Amino acid sequence: MAQNIDTLWVYSSGMNKSIKNLVIKPDQYFTNQDSFPTVYLLHGATGDYRQWLNDTPNLQSLATKYKVILVTPDGGYTSWYFDSPVDSTYKYATYVAEELIAEVENNYRVLRNSSQRAITGLSMGGHGAFYLASVYSDKWTAAGSICGGLDFRPFPNSWDLKLRLGEKADQPKNWEKYAVINRLDKFKENPTKLIFDCGLDDFFYDGNVATHQLMIEMKIQHEFTVRPGKHNKAYWSNALEYHLLFFQKAFGL
Repeated sequence: MAQNIDTLWVYSSGMNKSIKNLVIKPDQYFTNQDSFPTVYLLHGATGDYRQWLNDTPNLQSLATKYKVILVTPDGGYTSWYFDSPVDSTYKYATYVAEELIAEVENNYRVLRNSSQRAITGLSMGGHGAFYLASVYSDKWTAAGSICGGLDFRPFPNSWDLKLRLGEKADQPKNWEKYAVINRLDKFKENPTKLIFDCGLDDFFYDGNVATHQLMIEMKIQHEFTVRPGKHNKAYWSNALEYHLLFFQKAFGL
C-alpha cells in the first residue's frame, strides 16, 4: 500500500511556505496508463493532512473501488479554507484551488478539467469544500460537506474563528460574508452538483438543516441526508463512500 500513498510538498507563494499533502492513488494507476479524476478531501479543525487517512483506514481501497486519485491537503490547524480578511498569512482558499491543483496536475496522471474534479470535507473541511465551490465554480463539477460547519456564526469563541475573521462584535460583516449559509446565492447559477449530510446528534445539525431549507427555498439542486450519528470519525468515515459514489456519477463514470 505504501507505493499508493505519496507525500507531496507544495510551495505556496501566497503564504511563503511549503505545505504537506497526501496523494492516494488507486491500484489501477500502476496497471495501465489511464488518467484519473481527482477528489480533494479537506480535514477538520485541529486536524492535518493525515486526518482522513487516520480516520478512514480503507481510504486507499476506496480510491481503487471508485477509480479516483484522492488528495488530502493540509489546511492549517484552523484555517477554515478561506483567505483570511484579517490575517494575510492565511490564504488557504488560494492554496487549495490554485496552487495545489496546479501541482497535482503537473505531477500525476489526472484528468485536467473541472468535469473530473470534486471536493468534500469533514467539519471545518465541509465548510471549506462548499466555500471553495462558491468562490471557484470553474474548478469543480461536484462538492460535498460531511457534518460541515456551514453556519459557524453561533460559535464565536470556537476553533480560532475570531483569529481568522476578527471578533464577531468588531467585524460582523466578515462573519456574515464568509459563512457558507450566506453564500448560497453563488450556487443559483453555478452548475456544481452538491451533496451534504449530518448526524442527528451533531452540534452542526441545526446549521445543516437550515442550509438545506434555504436551498429548497432558493431552488438550488442538492442532495441532503440526515443519519444517526455524532460529530466523530465513525460518522465521517462511513459518510465518505456516499460522496464518492455521488462524485463517480458526476464524473460520468
